[in-house]
Amino acid sequence: MQVLQVQIEVRPDPAEVGRARRWARSRLAGSGIGADEPLAETLVLLVSELVTNAVVHTGCPAVLRLLLPCVPATPPGTVRVEVADSSTRAPRPRQAEGDETNGRGLALVDGLADRWGWQHEGAGKRIWCEVDRCEPAATSTAMSYEATARGGAGFGSGASYDAAAYEGVQAEAV
Repeated sequence: MQVLQVQIEVRPDPAEVGRARRWARSRLAGSGIGADEPLAETLVLLVSELVTNAVVHTGCPAVLRLLLPCVPATPPGTVRVEVADSSTRAPRPRQAEGDETNGRGLALVDGLADRWGWQHEGAGKRIWCEVDRCEPAATSTAMSYEATARGGAGFGSGASYDAAAYEGVQAEAV
């Protein structure tokens, strides 16, 4: 299956989160995922959470990347959201208490994505999540801190990266 890869640079400024959401909505619409589809709202929320984490917790510029199945695709395929930054700090899931306004981002990603994880990349890291189109999200397992201790991927319901799924990737950089 062919995949369209689009990306945008994100400055370390909280205002960039809204810009990333608007950009993602327009790219999803261009790939045939309508703005009123539940999948679009889920993906925009995932983009928002991952970009917010990069902006708030690293203070570094980041790159938001969407890997979208080319239209028409049969079967519809998997949408992948990635955020790469130059911070070596591993993502740390937190437990928000009561009315706290922070600390729920990775739990939301774990609950909404079919798979997610992270990996070291060059001088920084890449955190990613995938949503399978037209298939219900798998019941997510408890987050594992063991994978973080080993220095890499491994949260949620799986952290494997199938490079074959992204053969023939087309790219657009913004």
